[in-house]
Amino acid sequence: MRTITITCDCDGPEDRWTAQTGAFLAAIDADAAIDGRFTCQVAAAVNGKSRVHWGRWDRAETLAIVQSRAYFKTFAAGVKALIGHVPLSLGATVAGKTSGW
Repeated sequence: MRTITITCDCDGPEDRWTAQTGAFLAAIDADAAIDGRFTCQVAAAVNGKSRVHWGRWDRAETLAIVQSRAYFKTFAAGVKALIGHVPLSLGATVAGKTSGW
């Protein structure tokens, strides 16, 4: 299992961030080619500014499918435009986890 953590601070309009992330999550859920093989979660920190996005997928081919989609390109460009730069990202390979994760 591969994962990515993406972090950024967002001073832009909350409704714009919510709309972008909502559209991205809905597109992932609707993409039959990656059904259940790519999952994503987004969070707004309690400080009201920081954002965290977590993604996980089963293999490199699944990530390549997601990255080739128009919804991914739209989301990446939208986040960059909203925060003014590319967010910080850190990819990883899962070394262990609790049940249900």
